[in-house]
Amino acid sequence: MAFRKSPSTRASANDSRPHISTVFPAAAIPGGDFQIRGSGLANGGRPHVQFGRTRALVVVGSDDYVVVRVPAGAPHGEMYIGSDPESAVAWPCRVGVQIASGMHPVANPVVDRGGNVYVTFSGGAGVKTPVSVYKIDTALDAKPLVTDIVNATGLTFDEEETLYISSRSDGQVYQVSPAGNTSTYVEGMGVATGIVFDREGNLYVGDRSGTIFKISRQRQIYVFATLEPSLAAYHLAFGPDDYLYVTGPTTSSFDSVARISHTGQVERFYRGLGRPQGMAFDTEGNLYIAASLGGRRGIVRINPQAEAELFLSGPSVVGLAFTPSKALIVATNESSPSRGPEGSLYRVNAGIQGRDTH
Repeated sequence: MAFRKSPSTRASANDSRPHISTVFPAAAIPGGDFQIRGSGLANGGRPHVQFGRTRALVVVGSDDYVVVRVPAGAPHGEMYIGSDPESAVAWPCRVGVQIASGMHPVANPVVDRGGNVYVTFSGGAGVKTPVSVYKIDTALDAKPLVTDIVNATGLTFDEEETLYISSRSDGQVYQVSPAGNTSTYVEGMGVATGIVFDREGNLYVGDRSGTIFKISRQRQIYVFATLEPSLAAYHLAFGPDDYLYVTGPTTSSFDSVARISHTGQVERFYRGLGRPQGMAFDTEGNLYIAASLGGRRGIVRINPQAEAELFLSGPSVVGLAFTPSKALIVATNESSPSRGPEGSLYRVNAGIQGRDTH
């Protein structure tokens, strides 16, 4: 069923078409929700909402407030709302389109300067999977890149765009050649999870048992900072202020984002997130975090003044990365004991310039 496009404002007082005033948040992936406010959204009945030709589940429906869940297969583009197809109006929306499935990311994917995406198939603790890391090219063709790392966890690039991978199983960080061959870069990193380079080429490794290590270009190892242990992983990102930002979910539902100075002094940047995980900055200094805010899961955006809002709604989000074309790659992990890993990657045309960290 196709909707007729209509403007989102009423032409006159007698116009019975819906009027949409706001849609929140800015983006969503399938399984996430949009909150719609306006008037005449249902005309006294049950609102009818579609994304393209795909009908969506209306969770809450009234004339002035609708909560709609984004269905699987929803296209990026426009959402239509009305009591029937003839009266429906269109609203542009940012919906994530699935670009890969059957993955098992436990942290951020990474994107190289050519737009290729790299994502882990991490597997259960101590379990060697057939593929450790996939490379997804710009034609969305996913191919195995690395096959010999157990529990591949964190990914990062250095300034020359060499890929590095941490293993939470053996505590090593591996250096990867363009052909996918691996060599040990550093070992003895405990339960090695998040990894990131600073401007000087020093590598930082998060041992989730409570330590952030700093490894110099000469591969000298230092204890850079100590934090509360994480029940899952540390996730690391450098901000435009050259502070190291760290998340690590604990048993609390009110977790913090830590900020660490170049001397290793730890302070709290923001508190109030549920299970914060992967992070990325944009060029405006906004921090994007896979987390829950106010009970809603997705990607939270925190501005430099430490003010937070939900930017993207979606379940099971564990990581994110920006592409050179200003899109947002969103990684989910929906693993279960009965079905195993069911992680996916989504692409959202966010129009946001990510901060180049390599």
